[in-house]
Amino acid sequence: MRSIHVEQTGETYLCSEVETLLEGMTRLGKRGIPVGCVNGGCGVCKISIRSGRVRKVGAMSRAHVSVEEEAKGVCLACRVAPLEDVAVEVVGKMTKAFTLASVVGASS
Repeated sequence: MRSIHVEQTGETYLCSEVETLLEGMTRLGKRGIPVGCVNGGCGVCKISIRSGRVRKVGAMSRAHVSVEEEAKGVCLACRVAPLEDVAVEVVGKMTKAFTLASVVGASS
């Protein structure tokens, strides 16, 4: 099991090397990364790998992650599995709503 840390929320969860970052998160009932189609097509779970290494386990839509972005560590959480402990930053379509919800939720 690998430790996955979501920078915006400070949330950390464990994820197996045979499941995607999104599968590991949802299996544990966590909400640090926004969830969309879970099939690589919508871009909602777009993240930037801040530290650690991941491996691709499926195709990522080039409409949401360009070759250049992927080379810089940007990927879809539903399409990568951890090879080691990983820290991620959410950068997808839901970032503004996600950040606002985190701030509102933190002050409640």
